[in-house]
Amino acid sequence: MKTPKLFLALILSLSAAVSSAADPAMVSDGVLTGSNGMTLYTFDRDTAGSGKSACNGPCATNWPPLYAKDGDMASGDYSVIVRDDGKKQWALKGKPLYFWGKDMKPGDRTGDGFNKVWRVAKP
Repeated sequence: MKTPKLFLALILSLSAAVSSAADPAMVSDGVLTGSNGMTLYTFDRDTAGSGKSACNGPCATNWPPLYAKDGDMASGDYSVIVRDDGKKQWALKGKPLYFWGKDMKPGDRTGDGFNKVWRVAKP
């Protein structure tokens, strides 16, 4: 009797792992976070759907992109863009996603409203 329950628990945990692996971001307290729990942001100067990031060079040092790996595929509201340096970045509804280098721990949102052009990413 224990074996079917254990098997079912294993199947459910594997399917949860597979489905969460497909999503590049998670929702935590109403905002998107990376797999590391750190808050994700969008940049007002990025044009949704352009497939480009307006944050390159020193900007990307302060606002590290949420990089996509080779083989990652668009799914639902998430797409993958190619940055000026050739690396791939996740976007939500066409807007590239970034971390803020000054957030120190999961849950920090110190970049929200920065220079009136950075916003926490919301689902």
